[in-house]
Amino acid sequence: MIINRQALASVYTGLNATFNSAFNATESHLEKLATINPSTSSEDDYCWLGSFPGMREWVGSRHINNPEAFSYTIKNRTFESTFGIARASIEDDKIGVYGPVAKQYGELSKTHPDELVFGLMKDGFTQACYDGQYFFDTDHPVKGASVSNMQAGAGPAWFLLDTSKIVKPFIFQKRRDYKFTALNKDDDEHVFMQNEYIYGVDARVNAGYALWQFAFGSKGALDETNYAAARAAMRSVKSDSGRPLHVSPNLLVVGPSLEDAARHLLIAQQNAAGSSNIYAGTAELIVSAWLD
Repeated sequence: MIINRQALASVYTGLNATFNSAFNATESHLEKLATINPSTSSEDDYCWLGSFPGMREWVGSRHINNPEAFSYTIKNRTFESTFGIARASIEDDKIGVYGPVAKQYGELSKTHPDELVFGLMKDGFTQACYDGQYFFDTDHPVKGASVSNMQAGAGPAWFLLDTSKIVKPFIFQKRRDYKFTALNKDDDEHVFMQNEYIYGVDARVNAGYALWQFAFGSKGALDETNYAAARAAMRSVKSDSGRPLHVSPNLLVVGPSLEDAARHLLIAQQNAAGSSNIYAGTAELIVSAWLD
């Protein structure tokens, strides 16, 4: 291949199309787990977290709620992954061998938000959310009382979530979306010095905690007793005004080590005692390698 501007543009177009095809075909759990927020600055302050509006009979003047009781900021971070293609590979028409590489970068870009969110989930026992408590904790302050959304234990963690609401348990903040780019001009310094064209992906994003009320974390055994306790705890959560939040846990998230237990709990028609499994179908199951 004769290397000129047109040829290099064609190489980029092909790799970019391969990247986008793999990106679109790759499964992601992001939209189930997180509220996606377009960001327009270096950081966003989610002061409205913890504010649960309710209707009241209009007597006298309107009652103005204050949605700025807390301050919780998520700062955007920049991520990249880059690979090089030797000039000789393009000259010798060997660009086809880089198709799988572009596919891998497409898959990587689609699943990177999942990696961030599942990482937050795993670290939720030791990382603070908007109220200053750990996301999974025993003493979230609600109207002068302490409310728990966790269960202690020594086993691998599992998580029960309500993802049916407008605001999900997590936030994914997107300042600049994932994009495939290239450094492929002969007068670029790297190309001139290294005889190599550069391709890669970058994005400016981050993830953070939203509402602990819609999540429960446990390190106890994943069995009927603990699953039932987690469901009951979530359903009993109320707002500061005492209004039920109508939490409906609908998603069980586990690592591969707990997949078998989770499937027995949610899919099997009979429990270990041979009786009807009353929890079959009560939640969707997600198994994530990021959690083990």
